[in-house]
Amino acid sequence: MRLAVLACLVAIAALFGLASAASAGTRVVVKTRTYDITGNTGLALMQAMDRKGPKHGFMTHAIALTGYAVDWDLDTSQDNGVCRLRRANGTLNLFYTFPRVASATTPTLRKRWTRFFAGVRAHEETHGRIAREMMRATERSISGLRIADDRFCYKTRREAQRRIK
Repeated sequence: MRLAVLACLVAIAALFGLASAASAGTRVVVKTRTYDITGNTGLALMQAMDRKGPKHGFMTHAIALTGYAVDWDLDTSQDNGVCRLRRANGTLNLFYTFPRVASATTPTLRKRWTRFFAGVRAHEETHGRIAREMMRATERSISGLRIADDRFCYKTRREAQRRIK
């Protein structure tokens, strides 16, 4: 019985080890920025966010913002005219910008702010999750890429870049 349990645990550990190795080429770097707002009421805090929040579009300000930048490091090898993508390491730089209450608040306002901010954070983290999913999909799309009759790997790199974009 112990041997069977041990064998199952080893199999599960190996499975998780392989699953994490499959996405080992993608790295996520998260940076969080804040901007200060002040106010004694919920309305005053909303007005401060509307004035000081990150730019969203041409004239409007957002409450919070998620931005990202993607970079890929591609390594190819050529063998007998067939070029293959050996390694694709992606870096996803996520940038979150959130408001921070810099003034003293009443306990009631603090409680409301905490609840409001939890919703804002959850919303922005959804954007981050979508960006992570995009990176995983891109990695799946380019992994194992092979193109025949590509002596200098130009076609392979171009195809990988097309799939990345």
